Amino acid sequence: MASSVPPPGRCLVLVRHGQSQANADGLFTGLLDSPLTERGRQEACSAGLRLKDEGFRFASAFTSTLARAIATSRLALDALGQADLVPLRDTALDERDYGDLSGLGKQGAYERFGAERIEGWRRSYKGQPPNGESLRDTVARVVPFHLRHIQPAAMRGPTLVVAHGNSLRALVMVLEGLGPREIESVEIATGSIRVYEFGPDTTIASRRIID
Repeated sequence: MASSVPPPGRCLVLVRHGQSQANADGLFTGLLDSPLTERGRQEACSAGLRLKDEGFRFASAFTSTLARAIATSRLALDALGQADLVPLRDTALDERDYGDLSGLGKQGAYERFGAERIEGWRRSYKGQPPNGESLRDTVARVVPFHLRHIQPAAMRGPTLVVAHGNSLRALVMVLEGLGPREIESVEIATGSIRVYEFGPDTTIASRRIID
């Protein structure tokens, strides 16, 4: 059922890309350019239809430069009825670089580096896999882009961002004022939607997750 309350003018919607083939295979993906699975395509279309049911019409959109996010944004916007809106692509929104973990399955990674070390790299704020990025590194590139481009767009009108688990965690961290310990427990599922509505001073007036 469509929402009876129209979306506000100042809002930001975050959508994680649909399931990729690397996700389905249980691989550390990072900057690997893995395509969407059929389930991933369905998740992307479903996100667009849910946003349509909520009455959203976006003035601006952003995505990463990786195929799974670009495809998700296209499928979601098509389902929403905004096929003419072309998201701005930028590497600042790309997934965290998993370095030497990229392309490895969990078992192979555990055998090579040890399970405890792997989980520390995955969940901690500062943990950095060999030749890769920590979440702190990801935050350092996502936040300036947010302040220069995403936040001003969201203050002008409804804005969509389609990106990845860790680049979106970086945005959630700054938007919600979370600390390094708090962000460790934040999980963002494929195809999930988070909505932030802003007051005139850029403070968050409300936030919610659309199931």
